[in-house]
Amino acid sequence: MTVLRTPDSCFENLPGYAFAPNYVEVPGISVADPLRLHYVDEGPNSAAPILMLHGEPSWSYLYRKMITPLAAAGRRVLAPDLIGFGRSDKPAARGAYSYQNHVDWMRAWVEALDLRNITLFCQDWGGLIGLRLLAEMPERFARVIAANTFLPTGDQAPGEAFLAWRKFSQEVPVFPVGTIIAKACSRPVSAEVQAAYDAPFPDESYKAGARAFPLLVPISPDDPAAEPNRRAWSVLQTLKIPFLTAFSDNDPITRGGDRVMQKLIPGCAGLSHPTIANAGHFLQEDAGEELAELIAGFVVSTR
Repeated sequence: MTVLRTPDSCFENLPGYAFAPNYVEVPGISVADPLRLHYVDEGPNSAAPILMLHGEPSWSYLYRKMITPLAAAGRRVLAPDLIGFGRSDKPAARGAYSYQNHVDWMRAWVEALDLRNITLFCQDWGGLIGLRLLAEMPERFARVIAANTFLPTGDQAPGEAFLAWRKFSQEVPVFPVGTIIAKACSRPVSAEVQAAYDAPFPDESYKAGARAFPLLVPISPDDPAAEPNRRAWSVLQTLKIPFLTAFSDNDPITRGGDRVMQKLIPGCAGLSHPTIANAGHFLQEDAGEELAELIAGFVVSTR
């Protein structure tokens, strides 16, 4: 199976993103050879890790406004690129991508770095994957901030906004990554920043992972990921580690998911769950500095 690797030259001089690259090899699973997974690792190695998981169709660039201030404050901040995104390897065949494969790839990365006492920040598919990791290895996590995400089981009908996005993602001739992100923000996104989101994808052949993701969200009870997600929920409903929701005020895709988490997850009790104002689906782009302050305060208040 062909595996593509975006040339390093594509990542030169991106605005606000001057982080040194780091790599770990993870099992290829449905790909014959191991895959190279890229991650940002800033701040002191001795500090407890803050793990930031991106979603669709973004990459670790989404977290640049949060990485810098948190690292400067003495936090260790890790932002991996999911397989198929960013500087990570990109299998060219869409069949290489499954929900389970993504969970397994990220679990292998966490274990390779032996991360513990993790503060998880997850958005979009970062939550669909990150909350599965939390349920499978809860002993490695200290606290969670879930932002504009959920853990679907296919037992409830998806909203019209998601179905429209799913249809668009499969039918549009050219998958316009930077434009998609800009349109899902509430604040202006410059042409230079949109181009930076496009950087990992020199042409359509690099976008198999991005095209695959919308079809991997469970929307029926018999989806392959439905039962594993139900099992994950059974664990999440017993977890008492601090669990904060920080959803934006302008995201039609995940609206209301925060209230479900607050009701079902014990670790949400007693916390003041903020709403991030004037922010869209990609609230890290709209309000990254505000979210960095929120994370720093949450870590201190829940030690």
